[in-house]
Amino acid sequence: MTDSTSHVGVGVVMRVQDGALEVLLDRGRLPEAVLEPGESLEAALGRAVDVAALAHVEQLETRVLDNGSIATAYLGLVPAESPLAGEWRRASAIELPFVAAAQSRLRAKLSYTNVGFALAPGTFTISELREVYVAALGHDVSATNLQRVLIRRGVLERVDGRRAPGRTGGRPAALFRFASDRLEVTDEFATLRPPR
Repeated sequence: MTDSTSHVGVGVVMRVQDGALEVLLDRGRLPEAVLEPGESLEAALGRAVDVAALAHVEQLETRVLDNGSIATAYLGLVPAESPLAGEWRRASAIELPFVAAAQSRLRAKLSYTNVGFALAPGTFTISELREVYVAALGHDVSATNLQRVLIRRGVLERVDGRRAPGRTGGRPAALFRFASDRLEVTDEFATLRPPR
């Protein structure tokens, strides 16, 4: 139960699964915890979400909710294979405070940082990475252009091995990984825009 003087820490945790951006819910709501006296926002968030399981976390925004309480939301990202359990639902089907802001922040950061590391598996093909970017951005992205841009910025590096062809055949695909698993600005003026 919250009152008009309470402060709530909220987690907006996202992943890409089966070509869709998903959000973690707790009984149909975003995970949250009311701050205890003298507790930090990060500690309250840790009671709401397993922060150690997140590949990336950052403060999103603070706002006054309809009930008069104050809520500070954090954006958290995990790759699809993360063991973080819970009720995952498509972001496009959720109309809860902070979800749209989290999607906007993620889309922007994918343009000018290497934050894709937090959503991608440890190693991947360019085609697999493209699926992550398409789901998170909400629009199509050329695999060739994505590879060119991310390699030019030093975000991706090749790894040994190749992925076997899928059911439709083709050549074995080269494997890549992100060069860093820490957030870095790679091109402060970049924008990944939808195709015209």
